[in-house]
Amino acid sequence: MVRIRFAIAAIALLLGGCSAAGSAGSPADGARAADAAASALPLLTVRKHPSCGCCSVWIEHVREAGFQVQAHDVEDMAAAKAAAGVPGAMASCHTAEVGGYFIEGHVPAADIARLLRERPAARGLAVPGMPLGSPGMEHPDGIQQPYTVWLVLEDGSTQEFSNYPRR
Repeated sequence: MVRIRFAIAAIALLLGGCSAAGSAGSPADGARAADAAASALPLLTVRKHPSCGCCSVWIEHVREAGFQVQAHDVEDMAAAKAAAGVPGAMASCHTAEVGGYFIEGHVPAADIARLLRERPAARGLAVPGMPLGSPGMEHPDGIQQPYTVWLVLEDGSTQEFSNYPRR
């Protein structure tokens, strides 16, 4: 359910410009616009351990939001994280790269889209650990631990990028 809400929100943001311009196109025009917008998102390359199931669920979350994903199984995740520039304190289970940034852990797709829109001077985004309720870590009873998405700046320092559940 959470993944569907993120996908709907992402599509609404992408299509918002069409409706704001007063376009009264056909449903086929809307579908073509959605396809074009989704194909405009850069490729997200994910490195994950072969035995990690939550990584596959997170990959589905970002795909549903319109990202094209290329996933690679990697035995030595520490080396993958080091190569991407992920600070040890920000580590989680999988490491992705998109648009010159790293995405570490269970970062919501909406935050990745915002990062790519705003293009801050930073290394990337991180959700350290594996908080319940984050994308890919949904709990069957709807339990959601509060968590922060951190922006990792070029010097390795961090600042809050967003919080969940929303405050």
